[in-house]
This record gives sequence, C-alpha cells and structure tokens, in this order.
Amino acid sequence: MQGSDNEMIQYGAYRLKQVKNSNTALFTSKRIINWKKLEPFTPLVLVTDWPYRQKEIPKGVITIKVANVEEAYWKFVHFYRYQFQIPVVAITGTSGKTTTKEMIKHILSFEKKVTATILSSNSRTAFLQYLLSIEDDTEVAIFETAVGSPGDISNAGNYFKPTIGIITNIGAHHLNYCKTLDGYIQAKGEMVQAIDPKGTLIINIEDVNTSKVDMTSFRGRIIKIGKDASCDFRASHIRYTQDGMQFILHHKMKSYDIFIPGFGEHQVYNALASIAAVYEMGVTIPEAAVQLQSFRQLNKHLQLFEGINDSILIDDTWSITTTSLSAALEVLNALGKSKKKVAVIGTITDLGSSGYIIHEQAGELIHDIGVDVLITIGDHAKIIADHAVKLGIGVPVYSFKNNVLGYQLLHDIVDANTIVLIKGDMYSKSIHELASKMKKSSLPTE
Repeated sequence: MQGSDNEMIQYGAYRLKQVKNSNTALFTSKRIINWKKLEPFTPLVLVTDWPYRQKEIPKGVITIKVANVEEAYWKFVHFYRYQFQIPVVAITGTSGKTTTKEMIKHILSFEKKVTATILSSNSRTAFLQYLLSIEDDTEVAIFETAVGSPGDISNAGNYFKPTIGIITNIGAHHLNYCKTLDGYIQAKGEMVQAIDPKGTLIINIEDVNTSKVDMTSFRGRIIKIGKDASCDFRASHIRYTQDGMQFILHHKMKSYDIFIPGFGEHQVYNALASIAAVYEMGVTIPEAAVQLQSFRQLNKHLQLFEGINDSILIDDTWSITTTSLSAALEVLNALGKSKKKVAVIGTITDLGSSGYIIHEQAGELIHDIGVDVLITIGDHAKIIADHAVKLGIGVPVYSFKNNVLGYQLLHDIVDANTIVLIKGDMYSKSIHELASKMKKSSLPTE
C-alpha cells in the first residue's frame, strides 16, 4: 500500500508494546490510533488486514495489506526459519535447562557462531525475536522452551523447528495452568512432536516422569543419558572435588575422565546432555571435556560464598521446585559432611491448587534427606516446616513470615562449623534480601 520495499527487516512484533526498534515488522489486526508513539521507531513495516485509508498512515510506515494477518505472520515465520539449514537445539525441563543450554553454548562458542536464549529469558513472546537472531553467519541456534501452560512447546516448535530436542527432567511446576502433574508431563512431552521427524531427542531415562512421556510416535533417534548400563552416554564414579564434579563418561565402549564446575549429581546429568548434544553436531568427547573445564556456574545456582560468622553459604535462589530442592539438599549434605547443616527454604510458586500438596512433598524431601536445622520463610513455606515436623524430623524447625527474624536467628546460630543453604526463587524479595545479608564474600574457586 505504501512505502519502499527496500527496507531491511531486523525485528519482529505482533503486539504494539513489542515494537522497541526501527526496522520492525509489526503484524497486527488491531487498528492503530496513536501513531505518535510509533514515530521513534520508523521506518516501521506494518502488516495488516485492517481497512485503513491511506491518508491515515504516516509516511515513515511501510504498509503491507494482507487478507489474513495470522496466516501472513506464520508464512513469514516459516519462510525465515527455512532459510537456515543449521542445527537448532530446543531444551525443556523443570530444572537444568538454562545450565544445559549454557554448557552447550560454551562448548560450541570456541569454534562456531552461536545464537541462543539470553540466560533464562524464555518467554513465548520472545520466540519471534530469537528466531530473527539467526543470521547468515549463524552456525548453531540453542533455545530454551519453557512450559507456562499446555501448548507452549508446540508453539516454540512452530517457530524454531528444532533438529535436536532435550528433556532434562520433569518435576512438578506451573500446575496453576497445567492443572495436574499428568497435564504438566504431557505439556513437556510436546517436545516429541516439536522435533524434526529425522531429528534427535536426548532424555534422562532415570527420570520417572520423563519415562511417562509417550514417545511411540517419534521416528527420529533417541539418545539416553544417565548411570544405567543401557545409556548411550553413561556416567560412573561420580565424586565431589574442591571445585566441582568429577566422573567417568562411557560411550561406545570408550571411557573419558570429565570434570565439570558446579556441585551436585544433577550437574553431571546437565553435562551428559550437553556432551550428547554437541557430539551430534560433530564435537568429539575429548574436545567437549576440555571446553567444559572452563564453564562458569550461573549466578544464584548453588553458588558458594563466605557467610557471616565465618560460615559457608550456598546461594540457590534462582528458582525452586521439588526437583531442584532435592538436588540442593544433596549438595548441602555432600559439602557439609563434618558441619552443621542449615536449610533456609522459601515458598514454591506457580503451583495453583496443588500448592499445599507440593509443599508437603518438599517437607517430606527435607525429612528424608536430612538437615540439622530447618528454617522456612513465607506463609506457604510454613507448610513445608509443619509437614517435616509431622513426619518426625527431630531437629530444630523455625518458620518466619519474612527474613528479619530469620536473619536474627541465623546470626545467632551459625559459625565456622556451619554451612547454610538458602533456597528460593527469583521472585522472592525476602529470600534474596536474606541471601544478600548472609554473604561476606565469594569463596575462591582455585
């Protein structure tokens, strides 16, 4: 309808608030009334089926009239994706997806041009821009595909059309939209259909909920990781070292010594999935092992700090699920064998009507794995403490609504013989403030 067809499209949007740069293609059926808000972002390409009169539209807006905006949008998406015949990795899982994605990116970035999800920014509204981040010189793309509700992974598959899919594990999360654990498992299982039919699916076969995913329709290749003898990438002789985890990787009748920074057996599984993925892209296991040695653990993911009163603090305040709580408690016990072990636990979010049951399950985990002192912060987190007491945990248990009294107690009970785990999520201001108050400095890693 209007404007030049020589403008380069660099960004995409399907909502007005997504327009933040010039050279954006905006696909919308809604009538734009306040054009002044869009003036800073011209030239702008508007793809619309609204019956505008030409004089309504400012000169800086290139206008393309289509019969159906949604149909035009998906034609644009599919056209763009199929310009690139490169490996595209999609990663989902309740825990470990960001770390696994960063490990893969770290290994490949030494020799390849990689585009990837930024940290854990994996919102469905970012899919289009992540797709458009693939450029002519991009050699590999790696994207997190989180589940907020059913259909999210299928939607991601429509954008990215992954050639390699990874399911790290499936716990209990986002039950406010998935309603039940079975619904959540089914939502994660959408990865099976999202992958290219000739692609590869990497799974942890020892994860109980992942084993419930129906994979019978998948015609690609399934790669199994874990400790079982049937695994394609198998870990054995797993042990803690001063700076991380050491293990032996078995693949095709050969064995390799692997070191990975970051503590916990779950970190070994992240490394197995990462090595399996890059191996599919032609990186040898020895090459991957060398690159993993310089991997840096993510902030607030089981980070060690020198705490107040010469204690040791484990900051694991990025997210909390029962899956990640179990992993964190195992790390607390492994690093604190000769110390007093204190667990400070916050509320588990996004659980909907299953909140009470999941918090009770967290209390059961703490009772079974064991700590020397349990402190919960927040109203819902009190359910964790109450259930642990009900099960007969037999250690001092405290519950506080906020961090003020919690810090006072910790200040009185921690010393050089104490290791403290603070476990919560990024949305808990109280938990983050407490972790900040408890830190003296970061522990040396060498």
